[in-house]
This record gives sequence, C-alpha cells and structure tokens, in this order.
Amino acid sequence: MAAKRHSKSAVLAAVLLVAVCYAASAFVAAPRASLRGAVSMNAGGEYTGFVPDMQRRQFMNFIVIATTAVPVLVLAGGYIYYIIPPAAGGGGGATPVGDIDGNSITVSSWLKTHKDNDRDLVQGLKGEPYYLITTPDGVKNFGLLSVCTHLGCVVPWVRSANKFCCPCHGSQYDENGKVVRGPAPLSLALSHTSVSPEDGKISMSTWPETDFRTNTPPWWIK
Repeated sequence: MAAKRHSKSAVLAAVLLVAVCYAASAFVAAPRASLRGAVSMNAGGEYTGFVPDMQRRQFMNFIVIATTAVPVLVLAGGYIYYIIPPAAGGGGGATPVGDIDGNSITVSSWLKTHKDNDRDLVQGLKGEPYYLITTPDGVKNFGLLSVCTHLGCVVPWVRSANKFCCPCHGSQYDENGKVVRGPAPLSLALSHTSVSPEDGKISMSTWPETDFRTNTPPWWIK
C-alpha cells in the first residue's frame, strides 16, 4: 500500500512539473531575430511584447482554476462531512461482533469480564465501534453506535452519571442512547443484537424499525 502511495505521489509530481514547465513556456521572450523590428516598432509607440496564443492562454486559465478549485473543494468537503450526521453502517444480515483484535465474542466469554449494566465497545457493523449492554444472563437485544451525532466523536460511557457524555462539546445521551442534551441533534444509532444458539457468538444486524426511544423513523437508514 505504501509503495502504491509513493508511486501515485511520484506520478502527480511529474504531471505538475510538466504543467509548470509548459505554462512557463507561454512567457518565453520573442526570438532575437525580431529584436530590431521590435525596437523600431517601439519607437513608433506600438507595443511589441510577446502575447501568448489562445491555446496557451486557455491552458493558463485552466491551471489557475484548477489550483484554486482543489483547496476550495477540500474545505467544502470537510464542512459538509461535519454538518451531515454520520450514518450507521451495516448490511441486511447479522455480523459477528469482534474484540479489539477482530476475534469473535461469545456470550460466555463476555460475561466473564462484564457485569450487569456494563457497556463496552466492540467492533460491530462494518467494523464500527458499537456498545454492547450487559444483562445478568447475556446482552440486551440492541446495541448502540458510539459515534456522536454532532461531530462524530466516540462518546464514552460514564457509569457514575449513568449517561454517555461526549467530552468534545458536552452532548449527553441516556443509558439507551437517547439524546438528552445538545448540541447533538439525534440519538445514537441502534442495531439489533443476537446470540447464536449453536456456538454462543454475539452478532449485530441493522435496525430498520421505528426508534423505540423516540417513536420516530430510524434516521441512520438512508
């Protein structure tokens, strides 16, 4: 992957070098052979400096527009990314959740290290960080995407407050992920959770139904 990035960078640098050289050629002075004619015409008060032809002027206009548009588009894309709330990922089928190394998690192994009402992060749909909520004999039938709906921060669970509290701008969510304090505009995205009866592995799937916390359609379904 690093070699590909290096190769792409080298190609881009070469293209830019060629473009700069070609653009510079648009301003090459007139040949020495025409110098006398230019001097005599200057004496008559006429301008005899070199004027680029239409093709070169169009190319220069393209260079100026391109170099201006790239940073503008980058800045605009950044603003749009932060303004639009992040959508939850996931396909239609169940996806086994994973630990920090991507290994599947069984309900028996989960209960060995978690107590009732614990909330901890796992790799959920599309590898995104989801909270599993522990019950006395397993996990709740829904998970919570930990991404804040304000600016996309990962929201930690604060057990002492019994809330998810975003340290960036103060947004808060209750124990089920419902937004209770802004500036976050929406509740945390939901997912279904299930436990396989064969091997006890915990899985997640998309939650397309009404949000039971707010009785509204699921905003994370596009």
